[in-house]
Amino acid sequence: MNKALRILGGVLIAILVIYLVWRFADIVTYLIIAITLSLIGRPMVKRFNTMRIGHFHIPNALSALLTLLIIIFVVLGFVGIFVPLIASQARLVSDIDFDLLGSSMQKPIADLEVFLRQYNILSRDETIRQLMAQQIESILSFASFSETLTSVVGVTGSLFIAVFAILFLTYFFMKDSYLLDELVESLTPANYHNEVHSVLTQSKRLLSRYFIGLMIELTTMITLLSTGLTIFGVENALLIGFFGGLMNVIPYLGPIIGATVGVILTIFTALSTGMVNDIFSLILIVVSVFAVSNLIDNVVLQPLIYSNSVKAHPVEIFLVILIAGSIAGIAGMILAIPTYTVLRVIAKEFLSQVKVVQQLTKNI
Repeated sequence: MNKALRILGGVLIAILVIYLVWRFADIVTYLIIAITLSLIGRPMVKRFNTMRIGHFHIPNALSALLTLLIIIFVVLGFVGIFVPLIASQARLVSDIDFDLLGSSMQKPIADLEVFLRQYNILSRDETIRQLMAQQIESILSFASFSETLTSVVGVTGSLFIAVFAILFLTYFFMKDSYLLDELVESLTPANYHNEVHSVLTQSKRLLSRYFIGLMIELTTMITLLSTGLTIFGVENALLIGFFGGLMNVIPYLGPIIGATVGVILTIFTALSTGMVNDIFSLILIVVSVFAVSNLIDNVVLQPLIYSNSVKAHPVEIFLVILIAGSIAGIAGMILAIPTYTVLRVIAKEFLSQVKVVQQLTKNI
């Protein structure tokens, strides 16, 4: 009877936790981002703590503040570099001679309209141009403008709150690294304090190595893509390389998204600069640079980061990412490796007698 009550109590607690996570999803997101940034910044905090200026020893609070400022400056640096590039790309698109482009596309559009009418997607009196005009008119209507303005104001307020909350939490997680440990251990029965402490210590060590490795991978991919595209004379090489490298945070699917966006940006740039005849050669260059860069990533970078940092076999990681992607889509693929790492550490501490667990955690 007591065992049944304990199981029932555990199930009810699990349901309550799931509900609270769903109900306060924004706050949970802030916590996850802050914990991630603190794990990335913690080695830097430790480095500052060991530094001395004469007889002055840098206190932990100042080390955490300096690390947070470095993180902020890096992010602002990326924003300062790439926002003007995005604005420049927008100006290029606005310079496209759509009248000339439209006249050259009249026959393909007419053929498309005939095809759409055959399947009753378009009525006989409708044209693609009319449909586009209707959509633009609806977008520019006062009601839509009001809704958009309200949405922008709401997003701006939410963004300010999110940035402030993340920075605040990140600072204290780096300054007082024991906060999370104490919170978890306070909710843990006394009999399991040693195991839980071991789980937290190992998880933080492995996740810190993983996130730092991931930052190195993203930086390397941005450099490879930008350099390769620049060598072959592709316009907006830095913007394409930055976005393509950043998409590598999504395992396996990210490079495809990055290459697709790169091709689209290249087409827009070619149309705006009158290089219509060179479009196919430019697309081939972009695809080739992405292919070679991601080959280097798959052969060199990912084995070092995904396998060595979290101590798991590449096939094991691949299957975990596929399963997570099928359950939660792109978000699941991004969170797959950190979540799997923590689960393996927990399994090693509490289920070490199970042979499957022994096999999966033998390298931890």
